Amino acid sequence: MPTEAPAALQSAIRSLGASFDGSVGIAVRDVHTGWVVDYNGRQPMPQQSVSKLWVAATLLEGVDQGRISLSEMVMIRPSDLTLFHQPIRQLVGKNGYQESVSGLLARAMTQSDNTANDSLLRRAGGPAAVRSFLTSHGITDIRFGPGERLLQSGTAGLTWKQEYSVGHAFYTARANLPMNVRQNALDRYLADPPDGATAIGMVDALAKLKRGELLSPRSTDYLITTMRASRTGPKRLRGGISDGWLFGHKTGTGQQLGGTSTGYNDVGLLTAPDGRTYAVAVMIGSTRRSIPERMSLMQAVTRAVISSHWSRPAQTD
Repeated sequence: MPTEAPAALQSAIRSLGASFDGSVGIAVRDVHTGWVVDYNGRQPMPQQSVSKLWVAATLLEGVDQGRISLSEMVMIRPSDLTLFHQPIRQLVGKNGYQESVSGLLARAMTQSDNTANDSLLRRAGGPAAVRSFLTSHGITDIRFGPGERLLQSGTAGLTWKQEYSVGHAFYTARANLPMNVRQNALDRYLADPPDGATAIGMVDALAKLKRGELLSPRSTDYLITTMRASRTGPKRLRGGISDGWLFGHKTGTGQQLGGTSTGYNDVGLLTAPDGRTYAVAVMIGSTRRSIPERMSLMQAVTRAVISSHWSRPAQTD
């Protein structure tokens, strides 16, 4: 049975969530003892690029099963390009570009490269394979969408065309839509996000990862190490970390319309110098607050967890 959650941390998390102007879910789970504290932790929020974590886990399960090798090469052609953040696009000439599965995984998890991630998704077996992975491991509060191109074009009110992957074509097509079409599409997405996840579901799944319940020990270490190398969102949850703490995470950032930002997230595993680990998730479904205000909320959550850790009484697990 999980031990009782720290009352001061529960109060702090609820206060932070209640004082934030926007739709937000926050959850913290002690990986070792099992307690969880939350604010609005059972409300599904858009994951956006947080879902790359589940592509990586599904792929690594394929590695564990001998169906996929991290060293195998994958060809990426112009027809494989997607939209938004995809630094690998600069390397994909008319004849394509080859990179190893491990290289693509690093790009997807540390740079949040959408084309690298979609290439891994295809290699892992597509969205159905990711959904099967989640179901088979008892992860019930996390959904996986149709892939980056279909998800983002649908959220914008567009039907995907490959030409949108070139230059600013997607932004131009989106900007040319009537505002009511864009707003209705975004409202539908937020009401029932196909990539939705709850903050509690997220920390439950992260705790399973850390405890080695999803992957082999080797793949578990590989994924968490890769998460720690992430270069995205340095001022989100990571911005509140104290010296000596380790943090591996995945961020997500959705589309913006009329001053409303969606799917602004950070989830990860926060490890104290003494080895105790906390799964932490802050998922902002929608808000009109500024980026600094959003980052400030996330940093405050991290600092609250760290303060609670050092103030807890001595105990044995």
